[in-house]
Amino acid sequence: MVQKSLLTRIGRGKFSLSSGKFFTPALSEKLKTINSKLKNEYPYLKTCIWTTSVFNEFMVHQPGRFHILVEVEKDAVESVFYFLKESKHHVFIEPDSDLLEKYLPDENESLIIKSLVTEAPLQKIEGMNTVSLEKMLIDVFCDDVIFAAQQGCEMKNIFYEAKRKYVINENRLFRYANRRNKKDTFKEYYNSIPT
Repeated sequence: MVQKSLLTRIGRGKFSLSSGKFFTPALSEKLKTINSKLKNEYPYLKTCIWTTSVFNEFMVHQPGRFHILVEVEKDAVESVFYFLKESKHHVFIEPDSDLLEKYLPDENESLIIKSLVTEAPLQKIEGMNTVSLEKMLIDVFCDDVIFAAQQGCEMKNIFYEAKRKYVINENRLFRYANRRNKKDTFKEYYNSIPT
């Protein structure tokens, strides 16, 4: 049934009758340029580059400002911060809400450097490591500072639309939630959203 696309695997021993559509975020030229710069400067660095605009397809209210998230291995965060700052980008390093409120530039997109959680579920598109749907959902649930525009009712919309439109690998999802130390609270929230 899986080979005939009647069922889609969503985890170990779990299947869905959905169409089997997988989430693939759009990659802007700006993201590709940042990725290219980092690959040239740090060829062996593990990265995840994405933008908060990927949530727009799941949201009712559309924010006007976005963050480009450059997630790198913990030891390289400061080095990447200074490298991108020299490239004339408005860059923040793991900002808190106060910093984002006071110093957010008037640009539509600001650059945020964060530590990449080990074993985060990523996907490779056009040779670039970017976010998977499972990582997006856990990150928006765990971080209400960077994803302030996606909280409250919007977060419910995001989860509802993601579950409705795409295949979600629940094993990857709950494993990453466990890596973020939120497995139990996340599982309760996730199961409360209708499918």
